[in-house]
Amino acid sequence: MFQDKIFLLKGKVQHYSWGGYKFIPQLLNIENNEHKPFAEYWMGAHPSNSSTIVVNGNDRLLNELINENPEEYIGDKVFKRFGELPYLFKILDVRELLSIQVHPSKTEAEKGFDAEEAAGIAITDKSRNYKDRNHKPEVMVALSEFWLLHGFLIKEKLEQVLSSVPEFETLIPIFKNNGYKGLYQYVMELPQDKSDELLKPLVQRELQSDSTDKSKPGFWVRRVYEYQTNKELTNIDRGIYSIYFFNIVKVLPGQAIFQSAGIPHAYMEGQNVELMANSDNVLRGGLTPKHIDVPELLKHTKFEGVVPNVINGNILPDKEKIYPCPVPDFGITKIEVDSSETIANTAFSAEIIIVTEGEIIISNNEKELKLSHGEAAFILPETKYAVRSSSKGIAYKAFVPEI
Repeated sequence: MFQDKIFLLKGKVQHYSWGGYKFIPQLLNIENNEHKPFAEYWMGAHPSNSSTIVVNGNDRLLNELINENPEEYIGDKVFKRFGELPYLFKILDVRELLSIQVHPSKTEAEKGFDAEEAAGIAITDKSRNYKDRNHKPEVMVALSEFWLLHGFLIKEKLEQVLSSVPEFETLIPIFKNNGYKGLYQYVMELPQDKSDELLKPLVQRELQSDSTDKSKPGFWVRRVYEYQTNKELTNIDRGIYSIYFFNIVKVLPGQAIFQSAGIPHAYMEGQNVELMANSDNVLRGGLTPKHIDVPELLKHTKFEGVVPNVINGNILPDKEKIYPCPVPDFGITKIEVDSSETIANTAFSAEIIIVTEGEIIISNNEKELKLSHGEAAFILPETKYAVRSSSKGIAYKAFVPEI
């Protein structure tokens, strides 16, 4: 058994095209001389991009250490229930709209993964929907003003949209007679030329506007075409329908939103901390050059109106702020400390703490680890530790709730 219980963790950057150029490099104190998009910073043990921790001066892949000694690194109870570190922790910087997407339930993910394995579709195949057998509920806490699409508008609001947008008036009886699924399936399965015919005058009209109101669909339609190379308005992206049919949600810094299986959504702009089950299963329906599978998307979408629940968080006795998540895989808290405070804690599970502002010091009887913004720690299960700061620090902690 290692004497150390607290380790410096080094995550992995994902350079997806929709990412920003400054936020994550500045957070991590690195240069971006090649002007690459820095979209996500992964912290966890996902086999496709595992973090490393510094053990006795050497970088070791976290997923390998967990496989070698799961009781030590994630704890017996967590290993027996999940068989792995059950969460994946991320920092995101969203410059362009992400894909319209839905995540499957665990049962459906298992079915889908097994079916694609049986069909001989390689994990690396771009047409692959299921990369693992896990569900992917997720929570995000905004680090800046953050905008996203989240679930269908409630019935009254969607009816108002259909009646107020001239191009959508023909869709009113479809929604009236066949509900959310009938409406969405109709527009998502329209022949492309018919869809273009419906959307072209709408997009043209929105492109002529100069409104900066981000709560309105038109702003995001213009944002889509700001990055489009095709200016001819042919083969128009069907994600446009979702911009009008879904809730447009603004989340302020420190607020959170949880997204369960089946809720259609898309991030649109801003920076956040994101925590999810340890999965990379995404079913996409538009606003992306990646693989789109409309039938599979429709199969797993919850066709109901949603009132978005923006979570402000609850202050715990130790002054950490917790954002309630209705899943057993993960939990998340925000930690704020200054030079006059010390937060004492005992880790039930393996924990990851990432500093987003200032600096913090994590210590136990054997070790003291000072972290500046962008640095992260991995803490072993059943470790008693304290968090303090010589000045001021803000951090976010990922953990598994007690079983």
